[in-house]
Amino acid sequence: MKKLISFIVISLIVSSCSGQTKFGNPEVDPIQIQNKFMDWWTYQSKKIMLSRDFTALDLQSKEISKESFLDQLVNESFIPVCLKSADSVYYYKLFKIQPKSDTSIKATINQIAFDVLKNYKMEGNTFPEFTFKDLDGNVVSNETMKGKIIVIKCWYIHCAACIKEFPHVNQLVEKYKDRKDILFISLAEDTEEQLKTFLARKPLSYSVIPNMKLYMNETLDLNAFPTHFILNKEGIITKVVNDYESLEVALEKESKL
Repeated sequence: MKKLISFIVISLIVSSCSGQTKFGNPEVDPIQIQNKFMDWWTYQSKKIMLSRDFTALDLQSKEISKESFLDQLVNESFIPVCLKSADSVYYYKLFKIQPKSDTSIKATINQIAFDVLKNYKMEGNTFPEFTFKDLDGNVVSNETMKGKIIVIKCWYIHCAACIKEFPHVNQLVEKYKDRKDILFISLAEDTEEQLKTFLARKPLSYSVIPNMKLYMNETLDLNAFPTHFILNKEGIITKVVNDYESLEVALEKESKL
């Protein structure tokens, strides 16, 4: 009997140390991945997409809300690790940041999660009313876009990350060119003259609306660029993301609804 109890205790300890859960084992060793900042960052940037739909697990592998999960990443000392799964569901679990880990890991994950949480809280709300005129003189408004899925890219000329993704978002426009119910527009901080000069060298397949700095800063309250919005056919914000990869995944899902 004593041997059986000892075996169970040892098994529980081993399971706890490895991070093993009923949902699956971690893709990586959550402790070892923290030894070097670049090792963690390579994993984080390639494998963790906090803006996607996922099942959130706390430190004890209990399911929690996505908002609570993100809030803990913002305000406490955790990293998210994806668990191996046989189904199509993504399981992200919180693991403690080790005391000797590079402090840049905590600072970086706090900032990433802050931006994602801010975006997440906008989802489910109606996009603010608007009436814009694009560079071609076309009027773009809530009324003219009623019944359409709208993809909105917020950017400005001197944002390197915004420009770097141009080829990718252009490919996205090409992919959905036969979907008349999906529209792509972009809000840019810059003037009409600046944009026309810039876009002559670096084309963007979106409809481009100039002079949107005040609207993006005050009405949308953006502090990270690029920011992408997806609105459903009722004008509700279904997804807010800051990178092309997340946008592609979200639009794929929205386009099938």
